[in-house]
Amino acid sequence: MMESRNLREGLGMETDLIIKRACSLAMAAHSKPQPSYISDDSHAIFAFPGSGNLDEWFFRKSFGNTSVDLKLFPSLRNIGNDEVAVVNAKFFQQFRNLLKENFLISDEVRFEQLLKDYQLGVEVSRAVRENKKIVFTGHSSGAPIAIFATMLFLQQNRIPAFCVTFGSPLVGDQIFGHALRRENWADYFVHFVMRYDIIPRVLLSPLSSIKGDLQSVLPCFNPSQLESIARSQQESSSFYEVMRNVLSVASHAACSVMGCSNSLMQTVTSLIELSPYRPFGTYVFCTGKGRMFNLKNPDAILQLLFYSLQLSSQEEVTEVAYRNFKDHLEYGIEIPKFRKEDVIDLDHLLLQLHSNDMGSIETAIKELGLSTRAMLCLTAASESEKQKQRNQDRIDKNWNDIEDLLKKLQEYRVKGEMREVGYYDAFKMQTKEEDFDANVKRLELAGRWDEIIEMLKRYELPDTFERRRDWIELGTRFRRLMEPLDIANYYRHDKDEDTGPYMRPDEGRQPRPKRYRYSQKWLENDKGKPAGYFSESCFWAEVEDLRIHTSDKKKVQDPLAAFEKVKDRVLKLEENVLLWVNNGLLRRDVFFEKSTFVKWWETLPLWHQNGSKIAALVKGDGRKLPSVAD
Repeated sequence: MMESRNLREGLGMETDLIIKRACSLAMAAHSKPQPSYISDDSHAIFAFPGSGNLDEWFFRKSFGNTSVDLKLFPSLRNIGNDEVAVVNAKFFQQFRNLLKENFLISDEVRFEQLLKDYQLGVEVSRAVRENKKIVFTGHSSGAPIAIFATMLFLQQNRIPAFCVTFGSPLVGDQIFGHALRRENWADYFVHFVMRYDIIPRVLLSPLSSIKGDLQSVLPCFNPSQLESIARSQQESSSFYEVMRNVLSVASHAACSVMGCSNSLMQTVTSLIELSPYRPFGTYVFCTGKGRMFNLKNPDAILQLLFYSLQLSSQEEVTEVAYRNFKDHLEYGIEIPKFRKEDVIDLDHLLLQLHSNDMGSIETAIKELGLSTRAMLCLTAASESEKQKQRNQDRIDKNWNDIEDLLKKLQEYRVKGEMREVGYYDAFKMQTKEEDFDANVKRLELAGRWDEIIEMLKRYELPDTFERRRDWIELGTRFRRLMEPLDIANYYRHDKDEDTGPYMRPDEGRQPRPKRYRYSQKWLENDKGKPAGYFSESCFWAEVEDLRIHTSDKKKVQDPLAAFEKVKDRVLKLEENVLLWVNNGLLRRDVFFEKSTFVKWWETLPLWHQNGSKIAALVKGDGRKLPSVAD
């Protein structure tokens, strides 16, 4: 049997005890209006109550989703694509209700200071001071609150916190899970799911299809009342409606990971709105037979949510419809039997599908009721993850080639400096053979990086790629050395006359290539800086646009009036020049007498030049700066 390494490595030696105590506290929390907690010498467990009120599950939209508040959770986005994660609006609002009004998130403000519940904040603060392992937990709709609390804690503290949920409905979309995996936070979340529990699947259906059935069942958090309510659901269509929608989502996801280009599937998805919600973290599927299976692969989890709830005969409908809701309340019965050595690592089995460990595979197939098609979809999801790793291995092999090309462009820049011709201006004029050679290298480098960016856009690389420090640093060097050449090429061919300036306020429509936008965002995210903070590689684009607006004789009739229109931009550029010079990002070649920058700046009104903060740099001091070869 393949024991789960995920649980053992995450929660440590006391995994069994922590999970059992978390489950007991989570189930008991429903009877209390406020979060509850217990603590021992090494752990502090905080549980959040759920709600039986349907209005606290769904918003008015079909799936009740909304974009997450980036002021609260700045990490919950795709860095390169700049897409914001989507979450369940009602669950998110319930979590917001736990926080103080008009809160201000900052590095100085700790998690416990944000809580409206004073006593809860005190207990969290005490646990942190005493170096206890923090665990947030919840059952049913209490689980999403625990998830958000854990995320905020991870964001505000430099120590880990764990989240253990039981029968949790889904919370966020693909970007939500992608962001947590990118930040290496996903391993802190463990979700237990009973095989027949419908609640972890229910948000894959629109509210309109299941509202009536859920309204009568959700208030029932008392197992003694379950019999009469659940039996009344036997003839209802809720089970079919949920599973029909789960099938649609799972089939669409399976087609995506298998690379299918089925026109019928595309037509169907254009007509039917699919749920945005997707699983994340580690899922532990409980069979009710003493065996459990864990998965981390989000695509495989989605498939298992569907295929583990399939019926072998029509006669099973009555019993399964009853168990849909009964299982949701039986974590308190199942989890006390939990032993981490009884949890089988299904991710590992799928990766080793052709190994000799067929006994564990057959056990999974039997106890989870998996069909041949189910195994095909699970294997495809596993293979998709392996392909992402192979893609990363392949681009890692290009590292040395990229380094060599950057080195040659740096040598090209140094040669220009020796002639007192900045490499931006030399490349723009294209008068020598070495300028042509530099263009060839520019195109080769651009092609290599564009391939990486396209894979990122299609989520074909591991989610952690954009947080890899080595690629962030390489991307920064690439951007700072390469982008000035792209800008020079752009204005050399007067492309601005057809497509406008190289930089535009509208991110999605500007000519600036994604290879530079993405790598800039990686650095800003890594350093915790706002968007646009590291815009030094666009220096020449701003110079060119200001030159056109203030001194282009074909377009400017009144230079003084033209200057007044862009005066604020000129002042901002000069402020940035000082900053970038001090940080070593602009060197002496920018201030050569015949550089585009100097020639443009000397066309500005004399009264501005005389009072400018960079006058000394332009008039001689700039040429005393360190060499680009340094």
